[in-house]
Amino acid sequence: MELPLWIDFFDELQNVRGRSQNTVMAYRRDLELYIEYRKTHNNVTGFYEFMKKNKLSTRSQARVISSLRTYFKFCETRGHNSPELRELRPPKVKVGLPKVLTPQEFQQLFDAAEVTDPVKTARNQLTLLFLYGLGCRVSELIALNVTDFNQTDRWIKVLGKGSKERLVPLTEKLADTLTTYLREHRSVLMKDTTPSILINDRGHRPSRVDVWRWLASWSTRAGFAEPVNPHRFRHGCATALLESGADLRSIQMLLGHASIQTTQIYTNVTTNTMTRTIEEHHPLSQMAEVEK
Repeated sequence: MELPLWIDFFDELQNVRGRSQNTVMAYRRDLELYIEYRKTHNNVTGFYEFMKKNKLSTRSQARVISSLRTYFKFCETRGHNSPELRELRPPKVKVGLPKVLTPQEFQQLFDAAEVTDPVKTARNQLTLLFLYGLGCRVSELIALNVTDFNQTDRWIKVLGKGSKERLVPLTEKLADTLTTYLREHRSVLMKDTTPSILINDRGHRPSRVDVWRWLASWSTRAGFAEPVNPHRFRHGCATALLESGADLRSIQMLLGHASIQTTQIYTNVTTNTMTRTIEEHHPLSQMAEVEK
């Protein structure tokens, strides 16, 4: 089976909607999975079972269906009848609470990132401060350039999803650490004229793989049972701000969420934390134990 307007759809995603290369490739994989299914099936009803046999989680299935619906909506705007749009419905996904990186865990990682080379230590610890202090995605982290930093006003420009820019204020510690790194350490690591703030061990802009590899190494040295996922820094940043009294709108702007609803999930995290705290420390909980 061939899908119509294939080239037009991906041209729209990348050049009109400004989707990242990773997002475009994800759409391609999802559509290719559907093409594979339709080679042996004449209807869409068995596609859900096909995805299960391919060991896709409910969340992954929902993403695939969303990709397909986006594609078929595009086709209909171009005059193509797409009955699949009415037949494909995303499965219900139970939204789990994000696993948060605590301040104590961050400190463990920060200490573990120290190596014998002071230049690499500065780069390592700045990487962690960016992830936790900005709440940025890995793709945003590795895209940061020297010209994005405004030292005078203490903010940095972050390029988010859909090529949307946002200005993020820096804490005094992060701004000072970044200034020192740029003045004393970055040039030592560089082997080309890259504008990137962070420099990998080969002297170039780091890749996503570099960041994952660094985190895995520091997680092991910190004594964690498994590597710390980069997204845990993002969750930890948002949760810490919310628990300290920051409003949801400010956190939404910091993280670059398109919808405030995405940000609201962190209220559930802090509610759970508060519930545990009350259960453990409130006098009434102690009284209940005595009465038993």
